[in-house]
Amino acid sequence: MRTEARVNPVMPRGSTADKPFELVVTPENAGWGYSGLRVLDLPIGTRATFRTGEDEMLVLPLSGGCDVTCDDERMTLTGRRSVFSRVTDFAYVPRDATVTVRAPSGGRFALPSARATRRLPFRYGPAQEVPVELRGAGQASRQVNNFCTPETFECDRLIACEVLTPGGNWSSYPPHKHDEASDGESSLEEIYYFEVAPAPSGTPGSAYQRVYGHPDRPIDVCSEVRSGDVVLIPYGWHGPSMAAPGYDLYYLNVMAGPGDRAWLIRDDPAHGWVRGLWQHQDMDPRLPMTSATEGRSTKGSRS
Repeated sequence: MRTEARVNPVMPRGSTADKPFELVVTPENAGWGYSGLRVLDLPIGTRATFRTGEDEMLVLPLSGGCDVTCDDERMTLTGRRSVFSRVTDFAYVPRDATVTVRAPSGGRFALPSARATRRLPFRYGPAQEVPVELRGAGQASRQVNNFCTPETFECDRLIACEVLTPGGNWSSYPPHKHDEASDGESSLEEIYYFEVAPAPSGTPGSAYQRVYGHPDRPIDVCSEVRSGDVVLIPYGWHGPSMAAPGYDLYYLNVMAGPGDRAWLIRDDPAHGWVRGLWQHQDMDPRLPMTSATEGRSTKGSRS
């Protein structure tokens, strides 16, 4: 049975706040079955305690570090100044657990989640073990931090990664989909959470996200997005994610679905030919933008 969009796929920052969370996306309010995301914005010295219920989750620092307590165990996450400063460490917390996140110096923390059947152990994900992939070429160059993909970190259903796109580039391109189980394609619900680097003056930046459907499954999104905004992808082709010139773009992808934990996509056949151009183009020299150490690197390679 096909799932059709039942809610507005664009969720502006603060529109789904539910204390202590600034953002709450659940299978229930998204109108689907598996993927979720929450964001905690904690002032200095504060903490938040919550139950995971049926969901496995990650605690992923967006800015700042924190202590994470899961039932009777505790670990410390170093975190980062911002999503544009370095690759971060993270924690995995299982379903049916009580979790406390404490931020001695304050910070923002993403909690990607998925409905889970297995209860896996509370675990630490070191920043140094996160594979950093350079994908595309030319103006389709981007960096992918594969911190929680099927090949890099064990979960029951959850798949998550971070994408960094230099200003003026397109990512999630060519447009692709993963909304039906078939040879070479997974059925996965996806959440895009965005942050946009401000101008040197501090002026907030913006970016754009495109989503479009099949003839028998309509969805039509071409939306401006700003830091803290979310776009839901229940089905359909999605991409490009467009970084405006001068404004670097970050997004967190959260995916889960009913089948095996596999991330298999199919390009829109009208645009898949674009990949053939990449062998003749160089990787954007601004990449990689981050690593497990602080600061921007200018080294790049073709992929």
